[in-house]
Parts: sequence; structure tokens; C-alpha cells
Amino acid sequence: MTLADYLSLFAMISIWTLLGINIFLAVGGAIYYYKMANTDPHVELDEYPFVSVMVPAHNEQAVVKRTVEALLRFDYPQDRYEVIVINDNSSDDTARVLKELQELHSDRYLIVVNTNNIVGGQGKSNALNIGYSVARGEVFAIYDADNTPETTALRLLVENLMADDSLAAVIGKFRTRNRNASLLTRFVNIETLAHQCMNQAGRWFYFGLCTIPGTNFVIRRSIVEEIGGWDPKALSEDTEISFRIYRMGYRIKLQPQAVTWEQEPFRLDIWFKQRTRWSMGNVYVLVNNFKYIFDPYGGKMRLDVLYYTLVYIFMLTALVCSDSLFVLGVLGYTHVSLGGLSTMVWVLNCILFVCSVMLTLSTEKNEFSAQSAFLVLLMLFSYSKLWVAVVLKAIYLSIKQALTKKTITWYKTERSAD
Repeated sequence: MTLADYLSLFAMISIWTLLGINIFLAVGGAIYYYKMANTDPHVELDEYPFVSVMVPAHNEQAVVKRTVEALLRFDYPQDRYEVIVINDNSSDDTARVLKELQELHSDRYLIVVNTNNIVGGQGKSNALNIGYSVARGEVFAIYDADNTPETTALRLLVENLMADDSLAAVIGKFRTRNRNASLLTRFVNIETLAHQCMNQAGRWFYFGLCTIPGTNFVIRRSIVEEIGGWDPKALSEDTEISFRIYRMGYRIKLQPQAVTWEQEPFRLDIWFKQRTRWSMGNVYVLVNNFKYIFDPYGGKMRLDVLYYTLVYIFMLTALVCSDSLFVLGVLGYTHVSLGGLSTMVWVLNCILFVCSVMLTLSTEKNEFSAQSAFLVLLMLFSYSKLWVAVVLKAIYLSIKQALTKKTITWYKTERSAD
């Protein structure tokens, strides 16, 4: 066998390993979703805790009004929650929009914290720590500034959290509000359902394991105090805090009936910047937690560290090898003697990928269709390939940031009025 054969074999094994894991999670997630669809998600409480709903906002004038109004419509008791918007060093009209909302809803607990470039403008984690410093709630709920949660979301999340003392946090599900804005948002919608929501459901179904997303979740104040707040160095503050929670011995639960709708990037350049930031954050978490793979007391968290290792090391390397061999083969510079076998495996891989994603879409109303199957197949040859470029840039920027000791600042996702 030649070097090209060994690289091809490595790529096939790595890709199939991760594909198998994702199919396994998709099946478990689908079972959990169908089970929950026939279950009453409410857990009535004798007393509802006071909740601080925190919204970090940086240059969000296009979407923040809609978000705040949605938060004020929660069916949670009005005198038992406050909404805190951290207007973090915005240079647009976010402050004006928020002031008008305060005047319009003067009878509600709507608090606006305006920061400058001295204490603010240093990223989402720093903004959340600022909000946390003025919050009164026993429970914190976090929403991004482009979210419009359903009215029942907060009550469902809080009820499930307070009913189980072993839970540090409860997360909901997020959906794409602007799924029909462009071909890109259609891809993002499918990705969100298949590789974020469904993977979460599968991990919870099999292992009782979830990772906090950036939005639509509640967390106990006591937990945030114990861990010292959000890590200002973490770009993926949600993943980072999840790992710390599991190291403390607590659990994070998924409640998929608690839904929020969010605006996804509608242009490729916006999407690329956002996903690069996410990948940088995940690389940071992986580097800081890799040692726990070998820790016998690491608990279930080791499964997530292992999964991140498979994705950001083995899967990335495998895709780079596979794509490079393909290009070199077309140009006539290399030849893989496993060509017939690799072609058959590649075709089967495509079929299983489409089937696993369609299984996911079957759990959502109006998502399972022939058009969706075509989009999934198209994603495999276009959208999915961009992931390699995103992660490679994220690794480069992470190394550069480590060497230059660059300070974390807002990596702003550009919004637009719907």
C-alpha cells in the first residue's frame, strides 16, 4: 500500500466513526422527541422563583425591540421575573430603542445597563458578568438579542429546573426564524435541527448529557456564583460553562418543548465570521479540557471531550486528507489503489448521511419533504465543505491570539430587520 492508500484508509475510518456516532445520536434523539411529544412538559411548582432574564446586546437596534417584547410576553408570573438588557458599548441606536421600551413598559421590571468601552465591549461573557452583578434572580435565563422565544418557554425551563435538585441548568430548543431568507438560511435551518438540536436530544436520551447553547436556557444563580461567573476568555462561553458544571457533579437537561426562534446569518460572509468564532471557542474548550479524557473522575464530561477531539482533530484531518487526495488524483499526481472500495464507501456514506438527517427532519412539522432531501444532499457537497475552512481559520486565529495575548472583544454577528 502507498502513502495515499494509508491516508485514504485513515480518512474513511475517521469519517465513518463520526458518521456512526451521529446516526446513533439521531436515532436516540428521534426516540426522545417522539416520547416527549406525548408527555406533558409542565411541572407545577408550589412557588415560582424570581428569575433574571439577561440579554447581552451589542449594536442590536435592528432586532432588540422584537426580542424584548417577546420576553415581556412570557406566561411566567410578571412579578416574578425581570428583564436585564446589557447594552454593551453599542455605537448604533440600541440605547434609544431600549429607552423607548422602558418608557412604554414602565410597569414592568425592564432594566437596561449601558456600558462604555472601558468596562464593556469585551465579549458576551463579560457582558453576562455585568448583568449578573445587578441581577436579583434566584435563577438566570439567558437569551441572545435576536431571539423571539415562545410564551411558554421560560415557565417550562424553570419548572423543570426547580423540580430536580441534581440539575444545574435546563436548556430548550432553538429554531431558525428566517429559514426562507436565502439558500444559506435553509442550510443553517437543517444543520440546526440535525446537528445541534438532535445531537443534544440523543446525548440526553442515552447519557443524560447536554451542553448549554448560547441562548434559551436557565441556570441556578448558586451555580454561577460557585464557578465565579462566565469565563471572559471563552468565545464559546456556553460550552465552557457546561464543562465546568459537569466537573462539579451537576447535570444539564434538555426540554425541547421550550422553543425560541432566532435570526440566522443570511449572507455567507456573516456566517463565516460567526462559525469561526464558535470554532475558536470550541478549540479553546477542547485545549483546556483535553486532560480530563484521562481523568478517571472526569465522569460523563469525558464523552464530550472525546467527541470534540474526534470532530476537531480526527474529522478535520480526515477531510483535509480526503479532499487533498481527490484533487491530487484528478490532477494525476497520485493514485489510490483502494479506489473501487473507497468509491463504494463514499456513496454509502452519502446515503446514510442523507437518511440520518431526514430522520431528524421527520420529527419537525413541515420539514420532511423531497425538497429537504435534495437540500441535504446539496449541503454535503457545498455547505459541509466550508466547515473545513472555518475550523482551519479558527485554529490559525487561536494560535495567533495565544501568541499575541490579544484581548477578547465582541465578534458581532450582523443582524437585519426581518
